[in-house]
Amino acid sequence: MSTATVTPTAEVVTGAPVSTQPVNLTPAAIAKVKDIMSSQDPVPAGLRIGVVGGGCSGFQYSMSFENQSGMMDKVYKFEDLKVFVDATSAMYLVNCTVDYVETLEAAGFKFENAAVKSTCGCGSSFSV
Repeated sequence: MSTATVTPTAEVVTGAPVSTQPVNLTPAAIAKVKDIMSSQDPVPAGLRIGVVGGGCSGFQYSMSFENQSGMMDKVYKFEDLKVFVDATSAMYLVNCTVDYVETLEAAGFKFENAAVKSTCGCGSSFSV
């Protein structure tokens, strides 16, 4: 499976410009999100990627569909997919890559984050 990332076609759609985007999505992740979004009724405006407190290591990643961006969100475009990231989550997502992986055992979104210092045994939470 390819691990290449797709850079946003527009740096920041709303909000102040930033020098680096907080998160990258691989082509496989973009395709899967678009596939899931197309089956929703009504079709959401975009994908929210965030970091929330919780789990046995302190933080967990979150992904959800949104109909619009929030006041404190930056909006990034990957092809024609809008990704909403709030300011707090952006701090924890710098240089993070989201991939979609399918194996014989499981399928799902995988976060690869260089800032993570440790993860829990089940792999669903992390600390920085």
